[in-house]
Parts: sequence; structure tokens; C-alpha cells
Amino acid sequence: MGKKGVVVLGVTGGIAAYKAADLVSKLKKENYDVHVILTEHGRKFVTETTFQSLSQNPVYLDMFNIPQWNTEHIALAKRADVFVIAPATANIIGKVCSGIADDLLSTTIMATKAPVVFAPAMNTNMYENPIVQRNIATLKELGYLFIEPAEGRLACGDIGKGKMAEPMEILEYIEELLAKKEQDMPLKNKKVLVTAGPTREPLDPFRFITNYSSGKMGYAIAAEARKMGADVILISGPTNITPPKGVKVIYVETAQQMFEEVLKYYGDIDIVIKAAAVSDYRPVAYSNKKIKKQNEVNIELIKNPDILFELGKLKKHQVLVGFAAETNNLEEYAMEKLKSKNLDMIVVNEIGQKDSGFANDTNIIQIITNKGEKISYPKLDKGECAINILKKTLEFLKQVD
Repeated sequence: MGKKGVVVLGVTGGIAAYKAADLVSKLKKENYDVHVILTEHGRKFVTETTFQSLSQNPVYLDMFNIPQWNTEHIALAKRADVFVIAPATANIIGKVCSGIADDLLSTTIMATKAPVVFAPAMNTNMYENPIVQRNIATLKELGYLFIEPAEGRLACGDIGKGKMAEPMEILEYIEELLAKKEQDMPLKNKKVLVTAGPTREPLDPFRFITNYSSGKMGYAIAAEARKMGADVILISGPTNITPPKGVKVIYVETAQQMFEEVLKYYGDIDIVIKAAAVSDYRPVAYSNKKIKKQNEVNIELIKNPDILFELGKLKKHQVLVGFAAETNNLEEYAMEKLKSKNLDMIVVNEIGQKDSGFANDTNIIQIITNKGEKISYPKLDKGECAINILKKTLEFLKQVD
């Protein structure tokens, strides 16, 4: 019987490390290939000999004390089908959230593209600390997974939430996750390009023309496409959003820069979703010096490249999806854009209304396809909107395949 999959297990310094030994034993009985990374503090609770005996694999301790130390974290990161940290202390959660990679475990977590699952274990007051809760919330937004700790009597004598989930519960979570991973990867081996955010067209070193786009919709699409197994390139204008885990991000400022980056990758892409709010115009002339206050200033504008129109002309195998953010005559303008730019479908949303459009966490969208379908959705958060957009896009991808 072949191995079910590769589990990389990170064991940190907490009394619940003894449960990690039981977890390794259970994983081996279910025929998983288990590789343990044991931190310096984790060794204070359970020795590497225990984990080596149970896993039947070498135990990884320190980047500088293992063969080929300079590449081992990359090899482990690539090998993993799932990466589990059990117990996960407040320290490792905080380090990953802050992008700190100063030992073998944190470095390998940063390098992996496998699902990363934290099983927190700590004192109740630590777990409920607003900083820890903020770190957990941030990591969840980035696509990291958590198995909730249980309530009960803790090693310190306190009673409350903070006990690491039982090994059997973690095992069942891993089994479900890997099964779901295979089912929910409709974009596996597909390349998706998403544009997001505003562009900026400089007037002088002090000023620029832009719009209110936050980039939230495009980033949500990129995150969901990655979860569906796609290789994702996100070409982003200026935003304040942390990029989704596992997504290649290219930052641009101007419409011309975005156009050039999109064209660079377009030939190899399967799906393009143009969610960016690109400036239609730019100043004819840029002033190297700050434009001083005057009674009247005349700024001459020139059209920027119409990225969607150019992609529509070049389209071969690609599925091309556009966005139309309008204040009035939504369907009329969207249908015109759909036809003139050779799109497969267009996502329409009305800007300026409550809970929809720029800067909001929710959106109210309508999808119109080149087959005449019109699908309206209720108010959804932008992650749910992204899932619906990608599901509809998949229908076109199957026709191309």
C-alpha cells in the first residue's frame, strides 16, 4: 500500500509536545510519511530520539547542524502535502505573522506552498490576549489554517481554553483537508492572472491622478484562485493589503506599467481577470518640479492604453474576464464593454451605493456572459464574490479545454 501523503510536523516548546509524539504514531499507523522539525525549546519536552523512532525518519533540529543545511528547509517545504505545527505556541504564531524566519521551523513555513495548519496550545490568558488573537486573525486572512484548542484544566493549573486539540482530532483534520484538497483543486495546473487596485498617473513629484479602488476585490480573487490550485500572478497597483500566501505579486504604479506587465505574461495564461481600476487618462506632460499654486491650472490629458481591449484583440486560448464599475446604466455600459473588448464575461457592480464597490469588504455584483446570461447576486463579502466569479469562469475554461 502506497503512502497517503507527506506530513511535515513542527513541534515547538510546550508541554503539549508529548501529544505530538502520539500524533506521529497515529499518522504512521495511517501510512503517512512524517518528517518532524523539532525546535530548540521543543527538545526540552520530548527528545529527537522519540520522534525519530516513531516517524522512522531523521528529525530536523537546526539549519546549521544538518546535511546540506542551506537547502534542507526548501526540500522539506516542497516535500510537504500538509504542514502541521503542533503544539503551536504564541511565539511561533507571532513569528510567522510578522514574517520572521530565524530558525529551521519558521524558515520552512515561509518556504512551503502546502496548507499550513496551526494547533495552538498555551495558557488561557495568552490565547485570549488581543495580540495573539490579532495574529491568528491575520494568518487566517492569509490562508493559514487553525484547529481550535479545547477547554479544560491546563498544565499551569488554570481552567479555560488553550489545550491543544487531541491527536485523533488533528489526524481527522489532516485526512479531511487532503481529501478536500484533491476535490477542490479545479484550477490545478492552470495559470491565472489577476489585476487589482488603482493606478497612479503622476502630475509632478507631489501629485498624481488616481481613484478610490482599494484592491480588495482583486486580492480576494487571487487568494481564492490560489486555494483552487492555480498558479496565480497578481499585478497590483498601490494598496495597503498583504498579498495572499503562495501568489506571485508584481507591483506597478501607472497604467502603462500595468499594461506592459500583463502583456509580458499573457501568452502563457489560462484565465485573466481584470479587476484593477485603471486610470483612463494620464497627463500629457510631467513636471519635474512641484506645480505651484496659481489662480488657474490647465492640465492636458491623453488616453492610457485600453488594456482589456488590447487583450481582447490578442486573445487565443485565454478566458478573459472584465469588470465594470458604474454609477448608472450598469447593464447598458457592461454589455457594450463585453462586446467591444471581446470578453467572455464581465462582472458589474454599482459604485457609490452602501456596502458595495470601492473600499468596502462586501460587494453586490452581477455577472453577464457573452452567451447572454445575466446572474445577479445578493450582498456578499468579497471572498464569496470571488468564489462565484471563479466558478463561472471555470465553465468557460472547460469549453477551451
